[in-house]
Amino acid sequence: MTTPHDPTMTSPVAPSIGDALPPRDVEITRADLRRYAEASGDHNPIHLEDGAAQALGLPGVVAHGMLTSALAIGVVAGWAGGADRVLATSIRFAGPVVVPADEPAVLQVSGAVRRVAEDGASADVALTVMCGGAKVFGKAIVTIATGV
Repeated sequence: MTTPHDPTMTSPVAPSIGDALPPRDVEITRADLRRYAEASGDHNPIHLEDGAAQALGLPGVVAHGMLTSALAIGVVAGWAGGADRVLATSIRFAGPVVVPADEPAVLQVSGAVRRVAEDGASADVALTVMCGGAKVFGKAIVTIATGV
């Protein structure tokens, strides 16, 4: 799993509507899913076994939704200056992240500032997250504290 934090990706002190989040690729492997299952206690077999996932109509093992969300939010947090800058999130999933056995799934995370509070203290970043050409999130808004 690629750590989304990148100290070179810091947001403007006072972001403006339309400011772009630098695009970022984040990899997820089957080993990451096993580690996440251990840490979270979520051992649902659709996240660990192809047969279980396929029995439910999925193409194969899928990443945990909370893991997928955390990785995408982490990209915004890195850009905003740290996790303490994330004030709120709202995410609706559009599709699963299928994680092949022999290679990582790659989340392509991008976004832009869509709203800035009147007092400039916060901003909403609309995220676009894709994997294998398919949308992962139908809606994803991360509200950050700005440097104002």
